[in-house]
Amino acid sequence: MTSTTQAPRPGAGAAHPEHLGHVIFIAAAAAMGGFLFGYDSSVINGAVEAIRDRYDIGSAALAQVIAIALIGCAIGAATAGRIADRIGRIRCMQIAAVLFTISAVGSALPFALWDLALWRIIGGFAIGMASVIGPAYIAEVAPPAYRGRLGSFQQAAIVVGIAVSQLVNWGILNAADGDQRGKLIGLEAWQVMLGVMVVPAVLYGLLSFAIPESPRFLISVGRRERAREILAEVEGDKIDFDARIAEIEHAMKREEKSSFRDLLGGSFFFKKIVWIGIGLSVFQQFVGINVAFYYSSTLWQSVGIDPSASFFYSFTTSIINIIGTVIAMIFVDRIGRKPLALIGSVGMVVGLALEAWAFSAHLVDGKLPATQGWVALVAAHVFVLFFALSWGVVVWVFLGEMFPNRIRAAALGVAASAQWIANWAITASFPSLADWNLSGTYIIYTAFAALSIPFVLRYVKETKGKALEEMG
Repeated sequence: MTSTTQAPRPGAGAAHPEHLGHVIFIAAAAAMGGFLFGYDSSVINGAVEAIRDRYDIGSAALAQVIAIALIGCAIGAATAGRIADRIGRIRCMQIAAVLFTISAVGSALPFALWDLALWRIIGGFAIGMASVIGPAYIAEVAPPAYRGRLGSFQQAAIVVGIAVSQLVNWGILNAADGDQRGKLIGLEAWQVMLGVMVVPAVLYGLLSFAIPESPRFLISVGRRERAREILAEVEGDKIDFDARIAEIEHAMKREEKSSFRDLLGGSFFFKKIVWIGIGLSVFQQFVGINVAFYYSSTLWQSVGIDPSASFFYSFTTSIINIIGTVIAMIFVDRIGRKPLALIGSVGMVVGLALEAWAFSAHLVDGKLPATQGWVALVAAHVFVLFFALSWGVVVWVFLGEMFPNRIRAAALGVAASAQWIANWAITASFPSLADWNLSGTYIIYTAFAALSIPFVLRYVKETKGKALEEMG
């Protein structure tokens, strides 16, 4: 794989204008799993302090309840590729929708702390499946010329899900007079927050019936005519169908041999390209982005901001997240994946370093001094903006594109699993690290953001403009 870009092949580069709207709908429907991913990941932010109070648990135990969903995510991500190869991408989406729904109902009506954790694991498994199936399906269906922008729908859906969950949480909190344990429709406010996810879960399931199966999967099970019909829908009817199907068949024959064993090799257990995928996943999480979405309300309350305002700042951060993602969607196919990653890394270093400085101040009457308080708020938004316009999008695009066909399914599963394990490590450690030294915690995140720069420069190759069949 080289860092140079290549022009798309005739007929495979772009959908005809009359087909583009249909392709966009397909990508958006598939990315609904990303919406649920974002919603479920962030909705717990509104319940953290209520769970701590209701079950009378300390920071370490609380962190495990919050983070335990990520164990399910890692398992779901590791197995989703295999499940999808056996029963199809669409059926896999439908299974995830059912699991999302079950998790939402169970989380809203827990008997005790242990079954709340169980429901979160089930929801995590569904998130893990969606995290793999969404970008993989979109990469397989989208014409190469639009693949980067359509692939970024996954991250766009994630950030919209995060913002909507924060807005819903804020509305529910206000309806409960600012009390996370206040009563609403016979439940505590935090239970309603978790239960509302039933609505997008059901919508995801319904949308999965409105989009076609991946042509690559259909060809792999011998349904060539149906694959031809779908290729006509998404790439136009002027392409050479026989040549296109033959190209995909050749790639699928190599993919059928894909297994975990195929990832092994080199001096350090995995092949180099697999380690690069793992590295991208780990750096994406070790900058501490999900602290902003799992714990932001708790974080702001810890430095003296009242609960209602803390929920509002969580929402404004989510809006900045959306803006950054839109910027990435505009530029990911224009300037490429690698330049965006480098720009984002530099911006994240600045934002995180300023947060570390602000949190180093001594609290006055339980609050940060005015200057440090404003710096912390602005820097948090700067950090989220630069993450969203770079690593939030390009890592998912890279993982959907960078691996050779013969190892793509297995390698994507391993890289996504690494992402969830890294996410778990950050999520489970933050409450205890914050109790130890909040500024020191952000210095650690700053260091990882800085290290991501030489990693990208040295190891990551551009994938802009290449067809999946050209990766190798």
